[in-house]
Amino acid sequence: MLLAHPKYLWLLLVLVPYIIWYVRSQRKLYASLSMSTTLPFAKLPRSYKEYLLHFAFVLRLLTIATLIVIMARPQTHDKWSTTKTEGTDIILALDISTSMLARDFKPDRFEAAKNVASKFVAGRESDNIGVVIFAGESFTAVPMTTDRSLLSNYIHDIRMGMLQDNTAIGDGLATSINRIKEGNAKSKSIILLTDGSNNTGNVAPITAAEIAKKLGIKVYTIGIGRNGMAPYPTENAFGRIEYVNMPVVIDEATLQTIANITGGKYFRATGNNVLSEIFDEIDKLEKTQIDVKNYSHTEDNYLLWALLALILLTLELVMRNTILRRIP
Repeated sequence: MLLAHPKYLWLLLVLVPYIIWYVRSQRKLYASLSMSTTLPFAKLPRSYKEYLLHFAFVLRLLTIATLIVIMARPQTHDKWSTTKTEGTDIILALDISTSMLARDFKPDRFEAAKNVASKFVAGRESDNIGVVIFAGESFTAVPMTTDRSLLSNYIHDIRMGMLQDNTAIGDGLATSINRIKEGNAKSKSIILLTDGSNNTGNVAPITAAEIAKKLGIKVYTIGIGRNGMAPYPTENAFGRIEYVNMPVVIDEATLQTIANITGGKYFRATGNNVLSEIFDEIDKLEKTQIDVKNYSHTEDNYLLWALLALILLTLELVMRNTILRRIP
């Protein structure tokens, strides 16, 4: 325990003259009588009140002392503690091309991916996480941060149409590499989620994978989409969106190659539950033990002292008005 104002403890010296005054005043309260001997009274029984005669004064001294301690503001002190936890640097690279609106997931691939990614982020308390979105171009949505609220809120607010349409997997991966390469964690990984194949962009996916390998960055690729046919959004002659069953086309060979080159792993998500299981598996794979310093701040801790003062004062008042009551 620390005291914010320890100098107030000097006030405890006031109790010394108070005690001296009390002792002297007690001598004047009782009349004296000279006797040749007190032996006849030696065997007389003593009342318990005789032992409690000065107890009320002791209670008052303790009450005053407790109030002085409260004035000195007792506090719980700040301290640093080191705990071992598991943390790493992660970039979530999310495909937001129009095809992600396909409804072979509930409610669609786009919302399913956002929901699972948001839960994944919330569970990684000690990680530095960033978010990259890509379609026909790529963009760093959230730089590396440990702010879980910021990450979850942004993932929730991602909207279709924020970027030019098409699928630039290579650009999305390259942007992710640029963001994560300066991270401090020993383990760095990118989770790239897409439902198509690279059809635009300035960087080839395999080229980006080779760069990631040189920098020691693992890439976990997720191909999202059921096997066979899926309802895709298309615009009819009147400008309205209709859903038409079309074959699911995912460049699994490229995604598999990216994962193999970087030492990551390729997953195929064919439904909401499978997608959740994939993120759970990645969560188990990407854990690195690190030392985290925890800081505890100072808080006033006078409540117990105040309660003690109240109890002492109440006890003194009760005793003075009951068993130690004086008759004028």
